[in-house]
Amino acid sequence: MAKRMTGRTSSPETPSFERAIARQAAQWLVKLHDTPVSAADLDACARWRAAHPEHERAWQRAEQVSSKLGGLPGGIALQSLNRGSRVERRAVLKTLLLLMSAPVGYATYRTLPWEQWSADLRTGAGERRTVALADGSELILNTATAVDVRFDAQQRLLVLHAGEIMIRTARDPATAQGSSRPFVVRTAQGNIRALGTRFIVSAADTHPTMAPATRVTVLEHAVEIRPAIDAGHTRVVEAGQQVSFNGSEIGAPQPADRYAAAWVDGKLIVNAMRLDDFVAQLGRYRRGLLRCDPQTADLRISGAFQLDNIDGILNALPDTLPVAVLYRSRYWVTVIPSPTAS
Repeated sequence: MAKRMTGRTSSPETPSFERAIARQAAQWLVKLHDTPVSAADLDACARWRAAHPEHERAWQRAEQVSSKLGGLPGGIALQSLNRGSRVERRAVLKTLLLLMSAPVGYATYRTLPWEQWSADLRTGAGERRTVALADGSELILNTATAVDVRFDAQQRLLVLHAGEIMIRTARDPATAQGSSRPFVVRTAQGNIRALGTRFIVSAADTHPTMAPATRVTVLEHAVEIRPAIDAGHTRVVEAGQQVSFNGSEIGAPQPADRYAAAWVDGKLIVNAMRLDDFVAQLGRYRRGLLRCDPQTADLRISGAFQLDNIDGILNALPDTLPVAVLYRSRYWVTVIPSPTAS
């Protein structure tokens, strides 16, 4: 890992149910995703949930949090965690309780709705995947990405629900029959139409410290962007440029980040990046919750980092920056000021 580091955001609300209820919900969730589970256990949990509206609310919160721990929907994450020892199960329970009572800002920005869990193509935290599409185009999914593929007689459509993709488009085979279907990537903010090209589309959740927007980086040829709300407003973005856009506005083209595609090779390359932004990027590749204390947010970091060893990157941070890495559990980690820093 090559590196050079030099130096020196938002939680609107917390759940209001009592800690005792949160503990009960967490205990039930852990119990029901351990094995074996009896019919009596299922019945008892159902009665507990029905006994009071706050019980059900705490249960829903526990399930929401558990999905983050493993990067999988609902109880599946805990099911894998609970195959370990009793000590590990206690750690999972502790983490659930901490996250259930934590501010929701950063902890929930990556909560995925069902349409993302049920997408045609998905990757988990730290996973990358290359897919050959039916038309011969190549699609590469970065970490925590969800895509639906909607090819029909009129168009070749990819719906990006979350994460980041690189596309290398191929000539439409239908052209030989006298029709050419446009190749379009759709996000919550609008459509990106390929003009014979290789490009990257990053959904809003890939840059959580910014306002919700889709970012497009064009590596070859060009794309046309059309916002969802103001569909009459379009912009062609050329190779070597990148643009961010929301539902109604398209930002001015900027020079493309020369390392925007480094993730394809399993690398994160940064130059004087703020530490909070850096930690947010690392958090996309690691299961659980990874945060940066506001007191360390302004530190700057540069280097090339291997994305298959996020914990190794974290453990190296105190060697060159005045920080410490606090593991509240394996799944809740915070970069904090070093206790020995003057």
